[in-house]
Amino acid sequence: MHLSRLLILSLLIGLITLLPIGVVMSYLIYPESAIWQHLWAYVLPEIISNTAILLLGTGVVSAALGIALAWLTACHEFPLRRFFNWALILPLAMPAYVTAFVDIGLFDFTGPVQTFIRHHFGEGIWFPPIRSTPGVIMVMSLSLYPYVYLLCRNAFLSQGARITEAGQLLGLTRNKAFWRLALPMARPWIVGGVIVVLMETLADFGTMSVFNFDTFTTAIYKSWFGLFSLSAAAQLASLLVIVVFGLLIAEQYFAGRKRYHTPLKNMSPRFTLHGRTKWLALIFCSSILLFAFILPLLQLIYWSAQVFTQDFDERYPQFIWHTVLLASVSAGLVVAAALCLALTARTYPNRWFKAWGRLATLGYAVPGSVLAVGIFIPVAAADTYLINFFNAQFGWQGHSSFLRGTLFIMLLALMVRFMAPGFNSIETGLQRITKNQEDAAKGMGLFGWQLLRRIHLPLLKTSLFSAALLVFVDTMKEMPITLMTRPFGWDTLAVRVFEMTSEGQWDRAALPALGIVLVGLLPVFLLSRHQEN
Repeated sequence: MHLSRLLILSLLIGLITLLPIGVVMSYLIYPESAIWQHLWAYVLPEIISNTAILLLGTGVVSAALGIALAWLTACHEFPLRRFFNWALILPLAMPAYVTAFVDIGLFDFTGPVQTFIRHHFGEGIWFPPIRSTPGVIMVMSLSLYPYVYLLCRNAFLSQGARITEAGQLLGLTRNKAFWRLALPMARPWIVGGVIVVLMETLADFGTMSVFNFDTFTTAIYKSWFGLFSLSAAAQLASLLVIVVFGLLIAEQYFAGRKRYHTPLKNMSPRFTLHGRTKWLALIFCSSILLFAFILPLLQLIYWSAQVFTQDFDERYPQFIWHTVLLASVSAGLVVAAALCLALTARTYPNRWFKAWGRLATLGYAVPGSVLAVGIFIPVAAADTYLINFFNAQFGWQGHSSFLRGTLFIMLLALMVRFMAPGFNSIETGLQRITKNQEDAAKGMGLFGWQLLRRIHLPLLKTSLFSAALLVFVDTMKEMPITLMTRPFGWDTLAVRVFEMTSEGQWDRAALPALGIVLVGLLPVFLLSRHQEN
């Protein structure tokens, strides 16, 4: 590939990924007063309050769970510790909206748990309502705590028992050494994990829909498809983008402070827990894993077995085909685009081109509903122009759209959304290819496409596969983009989950959800291979 063509292609990819964000933000420059008056009067007070409470609650609970679990598994010995090392990241394979409808089906007033309690212990026993703000917070926290767990565990592993022993030499108890030394030194990692949790919470649509809990993402969807007001959806999306950018700035600030100490492998022995303490640690880890992954998975299997014979009809092969096709094409597009961006940053070692590659990955931090709005607005404008042009020039009548309602829009939005995991994986792989290897290949007459085909691609096979796998699974789980931009009748497993949960048919939503979860286990197992035993 000629260098100039590579550069032009990378600039084009970056423009495409930044376009939807720019379109959405433009609605703050030219606000429509009538829409803003309506939003401030009837929409914004509730969704701002709900979103703030949700972010605060999910952030605090996820941090508490992630820190506690990371501290236990990284620095202590107790029964089944090696198993919990990797098993505690399994909830990453369970989309939050799946955990949501499973928990509602189990713990709602008419569910089997409350029915059993009323039957055996009487009607007067109080049970915490699952359809509540604390219920939403708990479901989101159980689904997202692994982000905090993974980062904090790496931080605590680098400290090991050394930091606690140093504190004890200074006269501190083990508990005081944790609070005054280990925890403050892990603060950058903790904040980084919590910020990821907050961004995932802001982007969530499926869980909020299941709980009928109004936040920015559900309000954007309702404004577009309920009120048929794309302008109102864009105004709301622009506010959400500001919040996301604030979180990104905070993440970059704390990421720069991760030089707090040098990550070294923990060579010091762990503290061995004895007596009641070791059993409490086992019970705590087991309880989190049970409610976050094992119980939802078993319930999905049970419901799927019940409805399989009558629900698995000729539509399901189509759901599966649409899902696999969409995920495969998206993975291919993202890997190709991310490879161009990464090669450009390597070929032109200039801070501007490196920054451009990073800007092109911003879509991962932006909710899918925002990207759907940002992509649809310019595409709709281009569609209108094309229709008018062909009608005027050739007299074509009866064409309502050329671009809207096509796979093109959905694939474009998915590429923007998941550029980051593809780019990060490939960039990491390129860093393992030394300049000497490239110089030797160039000395043998390999340049451009030949250098890519003979050197880069063979050495990047693992990174390319990892990137494609991550994008494949993320696309399967993505709900708002698929729901808001798909062609008419083009349903996937995620869309099927949304339709069944919207009607309260939890058992019928289990079958497509189980397929999504089983595929989602693939990257989790790959990730677990890199965890310390």
